[in-house]
Amino acid sequence: MTIPRRKFLHLAAGTAALPVLSQSAFGEAYPARPLSLIVFVPPGGTPDIIARLVGQALSQRLGQPIVIDNRPGAGGNIALQAVARAPADGYTLLMVASPHAINVTLYEKNTVSLTHDIAPVAGINTDSFILLVNPAFPAKTLAEFIAYGKANPGKINLASSGTGNLTHLCGELFRMTTGIELVHVPYRGTPAAHAALTAGEVQAFFDAVGTSVPLVQAGTLRALGVTAPARLRVLPDVPPVADIVPGFTVTGWLGVGVPKGTAADIVERLNREVNAVLRDGTVATRLAELGSEPLPGSVADFSRLVADETEKWGKVVKFAGLKAE
Repeated sequence: MTIPRRKFLHLAAGTAALPVLSQSAFGEAYPARPLSLIVFVPPGGTPDIIARLVGQALSQRLGQPIVIDNRPGAGGNIALQAVARAPADGYTLLMVASPHAINVTLYEKNTVSLTHDIAPVAGINTDSFILLVNPAFPAKTLAEFIAYGKANPGKINLASSGTGNLTHLCGELFRMTTGIELVHVPYRGTPAAHAALTAGEVQAFFDAVGTSVPLVQAGTLRALGVTAPARLRVLPDVPPVADIVPGFTVTGWLGVGVPKGTAADIVERLNREVNAVLRDGTVATRLAELGSEPLPGSVADFSRLVADETEKWGKVVKFAGLKAE
């Protein structure tokens, strides 16, 4: 049967006026194709190792491959920008981390930021830091370190693995809370900072647990305190800094984020699956081996953590007068 031209045009106009429907509206289950997890460090770093560990387990639960896409540079901003500018469809994920919260204040001229452009999804893990000194340093305890610092202002050189990251801001927070005058000496990465501390070029370094424990256990460096609120299983004889400096706790963290505007049901689905991955015994064991603790919780829990950390480190960045272009 032939449709009259006038009727055909009428039907065509009506069809064109229909709203554009999403893929899910046609019954396509999420996810229907591979996902990308963008990581802010090069391959081989601890966040990359954790991203691959969690990504593999998450892909099994979602039934789709998760491609790890390393985008290092600019303190994590390159990775964040890539995700912020991606479609808000749940197929581009960001490995969110403490540096992204720091950068909200550190990079005032950023065109994108964690708070404005990324929706928090789920926490993955937390890790702590250790205040390390050269074994030849006269202070044998944290109390002695503080006393030495107050008696010798400006004579403790404190290394970091780069300006503006947590190894640096740990020191700035310590300076802010104790009143000790420390001299910040940035290095290009953790190995260079370790080498400088071992050689006696600097006297102290706040380093992540995962990379410092082997050096402490070997006697290469001495641990004075941990930034966790309680003693660590891997270093039970090292007290928390908070025992001497009340309220001083620092934990690095990793999690998953997506472009802001991603549908709530997708965010909730990803949150459930990440939490299920963290309950997996193999994943939990591997995190423990890396000196990390799982960080399960709801979307609201992780969102609150991100907000609190952004505020906390914003105060430290301003106290230290730090700015990055």
